[in-house]
Amino acid sequence: MGRYFIGAMLGLVVAVQPTFAEGKYTIKSANAAPPKELSEPVAKLLSQESIQLLDAKGEVLAELWLRKEIPAKAGTDAKKGLTYRDLDETTLLGAVRFAKPWSDYRKQTIKPGVYTLRLGFQPMDGDHMGTAPYPEFCLLSPAAEDKKPDPMDPKALQEMSAKASMATHPAVMLLFPTDQPKDKPELAAKENDTFVINTKADTTAGSAKAPLGLGLTLIGHTAAE
Repeated sequence: MGRYFIGAMLGLVVAVQPTFAEGKYTIKSANAAPPKELSEPVAKLLSQESIQLLDAKGEVLAELWLRKEIPAKAGTDAKKGLTYRDLDETTLLGAVRFAKPWSDYRKQTIKPGVYTLRLGFQPMDGDHMGTAPYPEFCLLSPAAEDKKPDPMDPKALQEMSAKASMATHPAVMLLFPTDQPKDKPELAAKENDTFVINTKADTTAGSAKAPLGLGLTLIGHTAAE
């Protein structure tokens, strides 16, 4: 990834039983409209149901809204199963609201607030070797800066995302592959005190629809210095 590369508003909680990951964090689904900080063109593409990440005390740390339907690349064969690479880089995936300061995968501090989530690919160059187990990320951008949901130039996305980190590098969230996503979101504990929300997104490829597994790293950092 180049150098330029969710208080939550609580809705009606619809998940009866939270999902646990070693007792540190839980997740719940909630009926909640997308944040008012998002532009109307972006907000209308998002689900009216969110995924809330809570700490051990039950306080909401982050709240995530996914896009209702994520477009795949033209010509994609949905029957073969989809991966992140079947989407165009910079595709809008959703939005997140952080109730407290959050640390991204590069250990950058992100202020509380609302951010869009777009797909980004890490460059295959010497500067990034060994920094992450997978090369796909969500890039976070301030809601006030990202007003149109259309795909955009990757460099422009990187520069916009850097406004979230207030640094030269974008604000990033590592994406884990999820080959067999389940209908309900799950919280998975990974190595190095990393916690990932695994969920299923509805994806359209032409006239066909297919599920895409999303594995979003809400807690965790690169092991690289």
